[in-house]
Amino acid sequence: MSEVAVGGPRRAAATGLSKGVRRITLDAAGPVLSALLSEPAHGAPRATVAAVHGGGLRAGYFDGQTHPDVSLLALGARLGFTVLALDRPGYGRSAARFPAGLPLAAQSVLLRAALDDFTARHPAGAGLFLLGHSFGGKLVLRAAADGLPALGLDVSGCGHRPAVPLAGLPTRPGGGRNRYWGPLGLYPPGTFRACEALTAPVPTQEAAELAHWTRYFERIAPSVRVPVRLTFAEHERLWRHDAEDLADLAARFTGTPRVLVERQPAAGHNISLGWAARPYHLRALAFLEDCVSALPPH
Repeated sequence: MSEVAVGGPRRAAATGLSKGVRRITLDAAGPVLSALLSEPAHGAPRATVAAVHGGGLRAGYFDGQTHPDVSLLALGARLGFTVLALDRPGYGRSAARFPAGLPLAAQSVLLRAALDDFTARHPAGAGLFLLGHSFGGKLVLRAAADGLPALGLDVSGCGHRPAVPLAGLPTRPGGGRNRYWGPLGLYPPGTFRACEALTAPVPTQEAAELAHWTRYFERIAPSVRVPVRLTFAEHERLWRHDAEDLADLAARFTGTPRVLVERQPAAGHNISLGWAARPYHLRALAFLEDCVSALPPH
């Protein structure tokens, strides 16, 4: 695969961000989290997407720079939504404060505090919609189980039955890239080179929790009370996702009004960096529209 970067007229080369995307910081009741923010150019947002990245990546995962169709931040703003992509505790601005990272329970507390800070200073529209990828999917599930107010959840790249030993996953940037990302042709040329700026070591406390996720999930899933959509890439290699596995996964959400499980064709684990990013993001935003439509009339 050629490693020639492909760009477009909306790229902001000087900052490495899409046009309209800016860097901000959030006060998580003491600790400071870094984030990327895009807002609609005109008028108040319909709602706000809080996007949470996976292990070994950063918030820029949701603002891919190798093709104009990849960025969730750019697409969401064009469609009238605010999109906030946060660096999880132990990444970005907070890496120095939490060099070993934090367990999920503590990350959930800081995520809620950071989102409280954001909504105190920015219009959120109809409310917050949590979108998480891989380990970020675990965090938004935990946050929802802890009662963080949300319109709904959209989770990709996160199941409950591992297809590989999670304790043995690479914890350094780029480790096992070809094995777990899926076929290289699923991603625009230049993706892996561009991702060098998006990667970070997986903090040790975070890595230590990986092996216990199945039992952890079974404990928190019944406490999720908002609509949930789960997406599995066609070439997902970290999680088992045959019909039996997905039926059991959905059945664990006993407290939600709606559970939707979907597959994303022609996609690998890191859907939001691949050619399938745009259709996946559009489906996620359509699910958000469903959640907004289901709200009681004012």
